[in-house]
Amino acid sequence: MTSILGISAFYHDSAAALVVDGNIIAAAQEERFSRKKHDPSYPKAAINYVLAEAGLTLGEVDHVIFYDKPFLKFERLLETYLAHAPRGLNSFRMAMPVWLREKLFLKDHLARSLRAVDKGFCADKLLFSEHHFSHACSAFYPSPFEEAVVLTLDGVGEWATTTVAIGSGNKLEIVKEIHFPHSIGLLYSAFTYYTGFKVNSGEYKVMGLAPYGEPKYKDLILDKLIDLKEDGSFRLDQSYFNYASGLTMTNNKFADLFGQPVRKSEDEPLTQFHMDIAASVQAVTEEVVLALTRSLAKEYDIPNLCLAGGVALNCVANGKILKDQCFKDIWIQPAAGDSGGALGAALAVWHQELDNPRVVQLKDSMQGAYLGPEYGQQEIEQALKLVGAVYETLSEEDMVEQSALALSKSKALGWFQGRMEFGPRALGGRSILGDPRSDTMQKTLNLKVKFRESFRPFAPAVLREDVAQWFDLDYDSPYMSLVDTIKVGKRLEMTAEESEKFGVDKLNVKRSLIPAVTHVDYSARIQTVTRETNPRFHALISQFKKLTGCPVVVNTSFNVRGEPIVCTVEDAFQCFMGTDIEMLVIGRCVLHKQNQDRALIEHHQENRKTRLD
Repeated sequence: MTSILGISAFYHDSAAALVVDGNIIAAAQEERFSRKKHDPSYPKAAINYVLAEAGLTLGEVDHVIFYDKPFLKFERLLETYLAHAPRGLNSFRMAMPVWLREKLFLKDHLARSLRAVDKGFCADKLLFSEHHFSHACSAFYPSPFEEAVVLTLDGVGEWATTTVAIGSGNKLEIVKEIHFPHSIGLLYSAFTYYTGFKVNSGEYKVMGLAPYGEPKYKDLILDKLIDLKEDGSFRLDQSYFNYASGLTMTNNKFADLFGQPVRKSEDEPLTQFHMDIAASVQAVTEEVVLALTRSLAKEYDIPNLCLAGGVALNCVANGKILKDQCFKDIWIQPAAGDSGGALGAALAVWHQELDNPRVVQLKDSMQGAYLGPEYGQQEIEQALKLVGAVYETLSEEDMVEQSALALSKSKALGWFQGRMEFGPRALGGRSILGDPRSDTMQKTLNLKVKFRESFRPFAPAVLREDVAQWFDLDYDSPYMSLVDTIKVGKRLEMTAEESEKFGVDKLNVKRSLIPAVTHVDYSARIQTVTRETNPRFHALISQFKKLTGCPVVVNTSFNVRGEPIVCTVEDAFQCFMGTDIEMLVIGRCVLHKQNQDRALIEHHQENRKTRLD
């Protein structure tokens, strides 16, 4: 038996993954345990979890691999500073102590952390992958393809920002690269910063905001900021950006180009200008990605495409790639960001380094991304008693029936079942569910449950067998990685007055039979649910369909703004009690809000307000 521990850490979204004899045993982000969103720290709790899941001690692990090479990143830092000196001195002075203290001598730092668990840990077990190679491995090795083109797009790894690899059998080779500072990920992050959202976490808000605007600045971006070639390669004009040498993403020249200053915070009002900017950078991103994929399909004549890296979380662009049909099939790593690098690095050791064969699964080998902690029924009941919960334990059939009935009555339902998901999406393991037919569900979930911006869309979880009847998609999308549009027959005609609305006013127009999951451009980020991958979630949606005729439910992550998705029973109960979620189902335990201790509800609501403030 050969066991491999993969680690990603020290930048954002730290994680650990464990692979045994080529099988993915467990993977989880540190944030779920530490409760610090996008936690970049050494993933101590995540490592402890994946080892426990496999029943292994650290001493029994054969290889430990880190997902990138810090020396190469340090080289980039130094060369970038020298190229821009003396500009960027403040950035350099801030970065250098951290690098010298923690990152440059990362092997020693990791060895010390691992020896704190196992005094006999041998540093010779430590290996280092390259950042983009880890991403590419995370996309190709679990995919259902024997051969594929692998495209990785993100902000920056060591030097690479965009890579193309060819995967065949158990081997993967990077054949093309675009290097820092030219990066489609950093371009998108620059606009994330410019529109007032947080870099490395707010990019999905820009994507969600884009349909409210018009891409009025697309040509300006293509003319001034990015030189895009026919084959998809590109260069950014660095005179508009500050990320290579400064402490901000953009500079005054960037703001002057668009005629408005940076939106300073998420508390400032969003205007039509910001919506048009979001629409413009989204349109440019899609054009870059399509230029790349069309060129790669033509050059390599391989029908399959795998995607990873932070830009692969742009499910709108992914949907455009699928519709474009330059590749027959695509597969996207659900943990496409840095957390997935831990898994990719571990798989790289097994297949690339140790030259072990690869068994290609019919769907994929990610097990639905359900790779995190699971709690047995007895554990759940004990935990609920300890936190003072009032609950009843039902049979499996009654639990599903009551849950579906609550959804049919437009109640917000906390759904905590099976193993926690790996990656940023809740996929029916740690989810908040709702009735997609409700006119008010989208606004209620955003403002009273999630406590976040009202413009944010919600995703539909739909029975795989019914997806083509409701959406312009007939393709597996188990990881909520593809956006497509609502079927014309399910849409509602707008009045002339409704058609003239613009900006956030579009939000109040009922556009389809499932308005809670229909974005203002009739799009939806679709999750297809199968009995094989998640039988309990499939049973719930099937029962909801039986009651309502609708095989779709609203699915959003079980958390509130600024906090990670819940991991434990205690996390779920705290979120349930601190929000307007009306019913919580954990395993076969059912909790109704009106039955809970009123003083306990007020206590949790006050705690939630304190955390958000």
